Amino acid sequence: TRSLHITSDQSLFEKAQGEKVTLPCTFVLSEEDEGPLDIEWILIPSDNQKKEQTIIMYSVDRIYNHYYTPMTGRVQFASLDPRSGDGSLDILNLKSADTGTYQCKVKKAPGVQSQKIQLLVLVKPARTKCSIEGSQEIGKDVVLKCKSQEGSPLLSYDWRRASGTQELPTTSMLNKDTGELLLKNASQDYSGTYSCVASNRVGVDECSVRLNVTPPVNTAGIIAGAIIGTLLGLSVLGLLVFCCCKKHRDKKYEKEVHHDIREDVPPPKSRSSTARSYIGSNRSSLGSMSPSNMEGYTKTPYSQVPSEDFERAPGQNQTFAPSKVAAPNLSRMGAVPVMIPAQSKDGSIV
Repeated sequence: TRSLHITSDQSLFEKAQGEKVTLPCTFVLSEEDEGPLDIEWILIPSDNQKKEQTIIMYSVDRIYNHYYTPMTGRVQFASLDPRSGDGSLDILNLKSADTGTYQCKVKKAPGVQSQKIQLLVLVKPARTKCSIEGSQEIGKDVVLKCKSQEGSPLLSYDWRRASGTQELPTTSMLNKDTGELLLKNASQDYSGTYSCVASNRVGVDECSVRLNVTPPVNTAGIIAGAIIGTLLGLSVLGLLVFCCCKKHRDKKYEKEVHHDIREDVPPPKSRSSTARSYIGSNRSSLGSMSPSNMEGYTKTPYSQVPSEDFERAPGQNQTFAPSKVAAPNLSRMGAVPVMIPAQSKDGSIV
């Protein structure tokens, strides 16, 4: 006796991200299948530790599609009436996370059958950038690079010449896996626009770059110019520093001359200090004179002794009492009597 049978047999699908895919699940029933029809789509995780996840279900003439949150609003049955024998699944706006194994299970008692389909969601090449590495001088090796920022492996790169002849130079070496194009011993004939095409099984992307091969730069002239420029710069800087230092020294000299105080000239003495010094020097001379020279000294008039001005407030002049000193017997000593000056109350010498 023949029971329920799934007729679709395609087991692998490759689609680009953002596109729509229809996973087929068509079936036929037999006369013995009399139970209610149930159709269930399940996502089988790649990790065996995780549980299977129900995506959508048809049971007792009703559709349930709220089981799997990441696909809410993006899954539906391809047929409006799955009882017609078409339980295929539509997945809209594919994402790379939708990659996995899907199982269609059809049940109508006593018949039960299932089928697994592998879905691979690929990302098209996108944001491809071209660049040049190396010196663009005659005789140098130049590398043209091409790299896509997005795109599922395996990506393949291909270069072509966009300007003039589209054939690449005979010395070029292309690596389709890395996207590098090596141009050895470049000449001016290599100049032009080059385009790179990145591709995988679901799409392509393109970028271009302009190559301009020029004669070698006069390195010696550049170095000489740099040296001369450096020396001139240092000379100007030295001149500025010299001028600043000279100006600073001139200002300092003018300031010193303006505020100069001669330290080698002692300050002038006051009249009182002069009087004290004069009296002290005369007393010292009296003590050291011999009887032979005292005669000439006694003739010196006391009126020539400078008066001493005491810097005291009025009424504070100290009164000095005449000292009573016993006069020595000069006749026995063979000396001539001498008058010793004394100070009166008003400060004058008597």
